[in-house]
Amino acid sequence: QVQLGESGGGLVQAGGSLRLSCAASGRTFNRYAMGWFRQVPGKEREFVAAISWIGISTSYADSVKGVFTISRDNTKNTVYLQMNSRKPEDKAVYYCAVGSNSGSVRMGNVEVWGQGTLVTVSS
Repeated sequence: QVQLGESGGGLVQAGGSLRLSCAASGRTFNRYAMGWFRQVPGKEREFVAAISWIGISTSYADSVKGVFTISRDNTKNTVYLQMNSRKPEDKAVYYCAVGSNSGSVRMGNVEVWGQGTLVTVSS
């Protein structure tokens, strides 16, 4: 069983940067692809980014390509989401997730969710 804990959320000005962290507990961390999702009130949770367990293959939602960067440090059992050039529309609760395979994460194969961390962007 893997448990996830997000941190790093908070308030950031538009154009600023913020890094989210997701710490995973358990001995199978390196076998899982991991990713980030976000959700705002009244809307469905949406995919943001994913990374394979070896950290080479990454994927991003079109809205964040070239702006956000996902990475992982398996030594620390931690996945990061570097959020640069923040925009007001980036405000959401961000959730870390573990997929059911080692290659990718999508809504249909999420195995474990984190509790979420709120990111607010001021204009």
